[in-house]
Amino acid sequence: MSLETNPIPPVFTDLALDGPLLDAVQALGFQRPTPVQLQAIPLALEGKDLLVSAETGSGKTAAYMLPSLQRLLSSPTSLFGTRILVLTPTRELAQQIFGQCQLFCQFTDLKVGLVTGGDDFKQQKSAMRRNAEIIIATPGRLLEMIDQNAQDFTQLNVLILDEADRMLDMGFSEDVLNIAKRCNPDRQTLLFSATLTHYGVIKMADKVLKNHQVVALNTLHDGHSNIDQQIILADDQEHKQKLLAWLLGNEPHDKALVFTNTRNKAIEMHELMRQKDLRVGILHGEMEQRDRNRQMALFRDGVINVLMSTDLAARGLDVKGINLVVNFDVPRNAIDYIHRIGRTGRADEQGRAITLVKSTEWNLMAGIQRYLKQRFEQRTIAELIGSYKGPKKIKASGKAAIGKKKAVTTKKAPAEKVKIRHRDKKNIGKRRQPSAKPE
Repeated sequence: MSLETNPIPPVFTDLALDGPLLDAVQALGFQRPTPVQLQAIPLALEGKDLLVSAETGSGKTAAYMLPSLQRLLSSPTSLFGTRILVLTPTRELAQQIFGQCQLFCQFTDLKVGLVTGGDDFKQQKSAMRRNAEIIIATPGRLLEMIDQNAQDFTQLNVLILDEADRMLDMGFSEDVLNIAKRCNPDRQTLLFSATLTHYGVIKMADKVLKNHQVVALNTLHDGHSNIDQQIILADDQEHKQKLLAWLLGNEPHDKALVFTNTRNKAIEMHELMRQKDLRVGILHGEMEQRDRNRQMALFRDGVINVLMSTDLAARGLDVKGINLVVNFDVPRNAIDYIHRIGRTGRADEQGRAITLVKSTEWNLMAGIQRYLKQRFEQRTIAELIGSYKGPKKIKASGKAAIGKKKAVTTKKAPAEKVKIRHRDKKNIGKRRQPSAKPE
């Protein structure tokens, strides 16, 4: 009689990493590898090119950084030049990866550099001359440096494209491909994306990866089981403002993110919520970098606990304690929706995402649900129940059914009776003879 035993969950020591990296992992408090780390790290350690799909907050940074750092530790060199290059779409994400990479390298002699737009070009150029083995960069600024011969990637061991789908959505496709062409052709390339359903990602993978393997932990259609997704119907913009104020004042949260579709709307909502004595900050694309950094520091430290933002923050924002996301405006598409709500429910924590929906946004929200193959809970707030209850008729797609307009019929005014003089056929065309005068 054989006894079944439960397998022992893997730990980081099972992943063939050197002591300095394991010490860093332990210092960071990592207990066990996440699924993406468990699948991607062994393949990356074998030197394989990878196309990896995993949602935000799943531990992707460690999944590509630890095996890449291991490669540098296993094969030290005296040659000058960058050996690991990480490209990422936004400055905020680049800064976060830079900070994490420094922590992973804390027990080694490896140096990390940061190259992003919005910071002093000369200072970054000077820093790159100090032979940083690892560079975290946004494509635009890095390409500018390459064009000025300030960067050399002929010795590059690993090229990492993080949030590749977002880089494509932001128009960085040509920049990324131009940078890849300047890199060592014998490098290893790791491409990470939130979804593999993005045609551009597959197209880019074909151009930059060689005999790659796919690690698909999720697709865009996968639900976020640890995020409670709700919609609240709103009558108009003023009703939305009241709903938002109620949610920020009554819905339990440590930190909240509120998304709008435009910068002007974010500014307007920021001022309105501040007038209600809420601790609100703002983040949008027209802000100076120092102002962005200041807002992010206040948000991380809890000085402000609500951040009003455009989609700029939907990617790359990694702040602990965000357990509420409110879509003041319905996102323009399902991809933006996924990346917005991905700011909460991270690392298996519970989160809530609430979308405020006007009648003009119903079909947009229905399209998002249909694309994601999900149905979100429809919720009401007792104190603020509106008159809009949703479409009277709904199609199978979930969109509002618009009835055919009935043709408007109008009664014609009766035509005046016209006396018609009947003529004999034989008299047609002949002049009428004058009638005889009475005698």
